[in-house]
Amino acid sequence: LISSSRLGWRYCRETHLTSRNGKGRTALIVGAGEAGSLLLTEIRRQQAPTYNIVGFVDDSAAKRGMYLNGVPVLGKQADLEALVRKYAVEEVIIAIPSARGKVLRSIIENCKITGVRFSTLPAIGDLVDGNVSISQIKDVKIDDLLGREPVVLNEDAIRNYLTDKIVLVSGAAGSIGSEICRQVARFKPEKLILLDNAETPLFFIKRELKARFPELQIVPVIGDIKNKEKIELIFDEFSPDVVFHAAAYKHVSMMEFNPAEAITNNIGGTRVMADAAHRFGVSDFVMISSDKAVNPTNVMGASKRAAEIYVQALSARSATTFTTVRFGNVLGSNGSVIPLFLAQIEKGGPVTVTDPKVVRYFMTIPEAAQLVLQAGCIGKGGDIFVLDMGEPVRILDLAEELIRLSGLVPYEDIDIVFTGLRPGEKLFEELLIDGEGVMPTSHKKIRIAAAVETDLMAVIAELNQLFRLADADDVMGIMHSLRKLVPEFTPSYTFNGPASYSFQRSRPDLFPKKKPVAATAKILPLNPPGPGRHGNGGH
Repeated sequence: LISSSRLGWRYCRETHLTSRNGKGRTALIVGAGEAGSLLLTEIRRQQAPTYNIVGFVDDSAAKRGMYLNGVPVLGKQADLEALVRKYAVEEVIIAIPSARGKVLRSIIENCKITGVRFSTLPAIGDLVDGNVSISQIKDVKIDDLLGREPVVLNEDAIRNYLTDKIVLVSGAAGSIGSEICRQVARFKPEKLILLDNAETPLFFIKRELKARFPELQIVPVIGDIKNKEKIELIFDEFSPDVVFHAAAYKHVSMMEFNPAEAITNNIGGTRVMADAAHRFGVSDFVMISSDKAVNPTNVMGASKRAAEIYVQALSARSATTFTTVRFGNVLGSNGSVIPLFLAQIEKGGPVTVTDPKVVRYFMTIPEAAQLVLQAGCIGKGGDIFVLDMGEPVRILDLAEELIRLSGLVPYEDIDIVFTGLRPGEKLFEELLIDGEGVMPTSHKKIRIAAAVETDLMAVIAELNQLFRLADADDVMGIMHSLRKLVPEFTPSYTFNGPASYSFQRSRPDLFPKKKPVAATAKILPLNPPGPGRHGNGGH
């Protein structure tokens, strides 16, 4: 009798009173499963409910017309638009924590048709002991839409070669470098050396790491990877066991306008770092590369491919284990499209997309950093690691998604403008070069591109010539020499918009200097004579 009275009151309260109080935002729950049921119960426990749940949406035919805790299952996902209109729904909550990639994208596509705000619960691993909290409802994040499961790596293997070791990270203040530092710090190295040329970002990452890992010895070092004497001094003083080389110029359009800098930094800096690792007996050297190094159409990609070639050639003669990690675009990294789009949306638009057909492979910053760490423990030397990155994502879709997640409507509240491909930009990126055999590793999401045998002395001779041309700022010579070193490099200058700096310098016949408008007008030559690399005006 006592139990019956309590159960009766609870049933009445949950199915008749609290479910019909009309308080909170009118909402639908997508997913009439356990997570949806727990979410509904949690909402009803609130004294001032955030949501007024009017029904569930579920594609299961067996649940159609049923009631879950007194709330009806109103239809399937395809019915969302009609249900939103009928019940004046203000928000749709996706309560299917196991949905990832294609499944989640399909659900979101149905939600987008409704034109109302939508949010989701965390991944199932975050729902401990079946507890669902209203505070866990969050906006759908772009990294939820990667089209694949996030990569989870073998931490025990990583721990074996990082714990109690001296680790050096170049480019430590950058997006990838700083995340590598955060991941490395978790494995309790003896000392972490942060090498970067940017003082202020280095200050902030050092302060962050010191606050999170107070027991860890952290040494911030300001230095340029092109400075051979400085780098050798650092290696001699700290004797690192493991080196993660993340320092590089990465912006395609910037390097098209400054090809000599791509050569001296991306190739020359890598050579200095790799030579120091070889000379001072570093155990593991991991270089960060890019999918733009595959069949490159731009100077940045060609410079990264040349760096790969040198590291592979040196590996054959060194006791140091040299490995390369090649991956696609990183969501949220400095200079990537996501922060750019968000800034444009915040200003009221327009959002700029180069071409509606552009697609890219994407990964999250933590994924990128973990992949780099994993490479160090499974590499045998001279290997190039490639992540299974799932399906490529259209940049236009990302732009539209970010606008919607900001509570706005694409092309109405925020316009999208197509600007044309930038110098050296591709419509799509590749992850493998023709002839690179792909072999499995101990991790199902990581593959190895078989090492291509290269004669080290021949590579050094080509690089020396390339560096001489870079020092002279001879762009036409740089292009010719770079194509000899990287035969698959096919620069393309057919694009909409202004021609690149490198192309103007290498083909002056197609870009004649303008005649002065008046006799008194003074035209400075593009590369005026005078001392120094850039003369009296240079660029």
